Amino acid sequence: VQLVESGGGLVQAGDSLRLSCAASGVALNNVTMAWFRRAPGKEREFTAAIWASGFQFYGDSVKDRFTISKNNARGTVSLQMNTLKPEDTAVYYCAAKYGPYSYTEVAQYTHWGQGTQVTVSS
Repeated sequence: VQLVESGGGLVQAGDSLRLSCAASGVALNNVTMAWFRRAPGKEREFTAAIWASGFQFYGDSVKDRFTISKNNARGTVSLQMNTLKPEDTAVYYCAAKYGPYSYTEVAQYTHWGQGTQVTVSS
């Protein structure tokens, strides 16, 4: 399994950004996919998840601003981030796990990408 993130960059507060994760070696209709983020000096934080069935879940700090989606046929997972804030600055990681439960827990995920940096200036 290989997960490769892309789409990070430097934006201003209020801007939008779309991250993508290209997954190979795994069928997205068999796994839970998620985005986590790690801000400087902080622990890795759950951001969003999407079950194999398509149900979506969000962390409280990004709810109503971020949207996770996937394309099973293309093997891609996206994170649309709107109304970005300086506190969204972090390295964003794509992750995969088998099974739908405990989707907020870092330790449950067996596969991780290398991360992509998102920096939001004020």
